[in-house]
Amino acid sequence: MDYHGMGNIGGSVFWVSLWLGVVLLAAELVARFSPLGSEVSRKIVHIGVGNVILLAWWLQVPAWVSLSAAVIASIVTLISYWVPLLRSVSEVGRKSWGTFFYAVSIGALIAYFWPMGMPHYAVLGVLVMTWGDGLAAIIGQRFGRHPYQVWGMNKSWEGTATMAIASLIVSGTVLGAVYGLSWAIALTAVLVAIIATGLEAFSKLGLDNLTVPLGSAFVAFALVQSLL
Repeated sequence: MDYHGMGNIGGSVFWVSLWLGVVLLAAELVARFSPLGSEVSRKIVHIGVGNVILLAWWLQVPAWVSLSAAVIASIVTLISYWVPLLRSVSEVGRKSWGTFFYAVSIGALIAYFWPMGMPHYAVLGVLVMTWGDGLAAIIGQRFGRHPYQVWGMNKSWEGTATMAIASLIVSGTVLGAVYGLSWAIALTAVLVAIIATGLEAFSKLGLDNLTVPLGSAFVAFALVQSLL
């Protein structure tokens, strides 16, 4: 038995679990005791949980461990729509499946790209959603002065611009760190940002938490394979 390997996995699981525990605890405290309320707590979960994929990438957590965690998270969030296990995860009766789709998209990207030895595409897809959508919601709600509607959904140009900029920065940073900076990487980052922003704007009922990560990751993968 490879005790050294098991020890490495155990250590990785510990740090990932610790990070998630701190994020969920902070979000629960905000949801239950802070006047900021559940909407802010959901953004804490959204951004905090999404960044765990960076930790998994850095620690080289095996695919089966990461995928197991994503499956468990999907089950917990699904149950939370009917049973208030975690106020910070979702509200009972809220007309959005976003939190569940978020966990599913993370699991799907890990299942596809981790075994290929290309976890950075999963990281890119998740972080585009994590930072793009998370910051877009915060900026749009607080500073949105130029609203517009898409399929009955209220949006703001400030939030949409934030989504595009954050997606561009995330895509360029992740791909640049792996492949180096070049015109191909710059073009890929721009196109990913445009597509991610469009998917976020036109997705309803929280479906953007599925379409944006998957779309961003697979578009980046296809473009890099074609251009490099």
